[in-house]
Amino acid sequence: MAAKLNLSVSLDSQLSSSHNRSVSSRSSNRSLRVAEQERKKNEAEDPFVLALKYFSDVEAGTPVTGNNEVERNLVLVEKMAYNRGLCPEAISVMLEFAMSLRMGTTLCGRVLKCLLPTTGVPQEAVVRALVWLGVGKIPITTQVLFVKWVLTIFDMIDAKDQLRAIYGFIFNFVTEENLCPFICHLLYLLTRKESVRVFRVRKLLELQSKLGRQPFLLHLLSLYKVFCPELVTLSIPSRMKIGFRNHNSPWKSALIGVQKRNGSQVAPGNSLAFTIKDRTNSRKRKHNHLNLPALSAAVNKQPQSEPSSIRQVIPLVQVHSFTQLLENIHRIELPSQMGSLLGSSLVLQYLDCVQDESALLRLNFWLGCALHEEFFFCADGGASQNSEETLQFLNKLLSSQQFLQEGFSSSEVFLYKFLNVWDGALLRPQILNLLSNIPVIPSSQIGRLLFEPLMQLFFTSSMFFKCGLMECLTNMLLKWLTWHSVYALEDDLDISLSSHTSINMTLSGFKDSVMELIHFVGRLASVGIQLESSHSLLLSFTLDFYETVCDTFLKYGLPLMVMPPPGVFYPALFATDPVSVDRLAYIMHRYKVNLTSAKNQEKLAEAFHISRQTFREFNHYIVVMVNCLWNSKMFQTGVGVQLAEELLLKSNVPQAQTRFSLIHHPAFMSYAVDFHQKCWPGRKDMDLNSIKDSKPWSWYLEYLFNQGFDGLKQFVQSNISR
Repeated sequence: MAAKLNLSVSLDSQLSSSHNRSVSSRSSNRSLRVAEQERKKNEAEDPFVLALKYFSDVEAGTPVTGNNEVERNLVLVEKMAYNRGLCPEAISVMLEFAMSLRMGTTLCGRVLKCLLPTTGVPQEAVVRALVWLGVGKIPITTQVLFVKWVLTIFDMIDAKDQLRAIYGFIFNFVTEENLCPFICHLLYLLTRKESVRVFRVRKLLELQSKLGRQPFLLHLLSLYKVFCPELVTLSIPSRMKIGFRNHNSPWKSALIGVQKRNGSQVAPGNSLAFTIKDRTNSRKRKHNHLNLPALSAAVNKQPQSEPSSIRQVIPLVQVHSFTQLLENIHRIELPSQMGSLLGSSLVLQYLDCVQDESALLRLNFWLGCALHEEFFFCADGGASQNSEETLQFLNKLLSSQQFLQEGFSSSEVFLYKFLNVWDGALLRPQILNLLSNIPVIPSSQIGRLLFEPLMQLFFTSSMFFKCGLMECLTNMLLKWLTWHSVYALEDDLDISLSSHTSINMTLSGFKDSVMELIHFVGRLASVGIQLESSHSLLLSFTLDFYETVCDTFLKYGLPLMVMPPPGVFYPALFATDPVSVDRLAYIMHRYKVNLTSAKNQEKLAEAFHISRQTFREFNHYIVVMVNCLWNSKMFQTGVGVQLAEELLLKSNVPQAQTRFSLIHHPAFMSYAVDFHQKCWPGRKDMDLNSIKDSKPWSWYLEYLFNQGFDGLKQFVQSNISR
């Protein structure tokens, strides 16, 4: 009985619970229906939604004149566009309305100017609008305005695959003279290797014969040549004017305002790299040439869980580690704003690993435009007006070049022009660092491009600029020699100087360029040291250069030996500081080691040869140093520096020939005095000549060597038999 009672209670409770759940579910569904009805009611009453519905449903042929309804609805759309921007659906509706000419051509320009997207632009809408261009009824001014709009919002288009699929259709518009510059720019952004065809190359060459060597045609042809060099036989000039203008009006300033008002509602990946500038600033400040764009995807879609195709493209912005980069290295799509590459080490790693010539061409194009507009095309002084922004830009460029361990061709071309107008003070550390990264220049051009402007700057600038330039040229030589040692072919017949350039040079041509650079530095240093009264700082930077020169054979494998000129050797030998003399001794020791090794190899290889003049100069310097520092025969007839006996007598210097020995040399005099006091502490009168005795002399040498003069120690051990 109790069991029946319990069962009855349990059933009653279950039925009650089920009834409660049913009531709750009905209540919840009723709330959702009410909310949905409320939302639809609000949307139906929203004037902006009604305006979009009007433009979506308006029939073709509806008149514009006297039509207050179209004016009222268009004002609502414009108000929303300029305040908050338009959503992708609104962009599709208004773009279709404008390009289909349902109400004629009167409103087309006005509608296109208010197409300000909030987050993105549907690719399908752009494709449909491009198809409308082929109808032939749209005025050419409207066509140009539309293509400019596409170029402006290109990075905000959610995908590019359909656009690339109609590449041939877009290419047909290059024959329109007014559209050609803008279509070439759009094609440049869409071009892939499979887009390059013989008939397209022929068409561009035919247009060039009609229009002349226009920059926009040359830049598109240069990209074609990167992908298919066998199809483009045209010689592309290395220095071209800006090919594609910055088509930023009338949308960019409005887009800035829209994104600023939306704040966090705008996705970072879709945010354009614009910043508002002070109207009172210079022309350069308004154009904002040196702002690096943020790294954003060229395809602004979220990653999908299931691949939409066999080879899914992955935007580089979605790669966050080197492991991800390696796993997807052949599916990476670069951003459309190539300037953003300079701000990411991961992107530079991709650029270095893949060596994508098209990416480098686009990056160099952007970089060349930025540098030229910053330093050349601003009548108000450009960089000096905005030194902080320019400084940050150049530092970012330098860090990128340092990461890649080579310079960009566009910065090289810029430097050749800029050196002719540079005052030597503006952004000096950055310019000199950029200069040290330029690749090897053929010996026939190095004088005109590099030596002539640098020589004028060197002789008209301060001593500190001279030191900076010497350091720059030392780094330049070091990088040239490093490139040679890394990229030289085993047969020594042809070397590629850079993995990212097409510069090829024979070994003899490379040697000629290096020799020209060494001789140029020797001439600068000889005159500069004399002008600056043998300043120890300038002498130190000069010896840095020759520490690299003396090891060109053993350290870098280059069969070339160039001795320092007398204008460098003798100031270092007679310097008043011991460090300079010690470094000169080390340099001469390394010269001997390299020349000895070169002479041994010369016997084995007939093609290897060091000139006899080099050996004669080296032997002469060695004899001078030994006679000066060791034998105390400085002014001996026929050896080293020669002075008439009458001049020596007039100088009233006792024992003039010994004045530059290791004891009496101005650089070592203080060490000799200190050694004498330690060796003979009880003597009241000091006789430094007593150090010349056998045992004190050996002790004195050990004393000098223990002071850290390793270069002097190596020189003595390799050139003097004790």
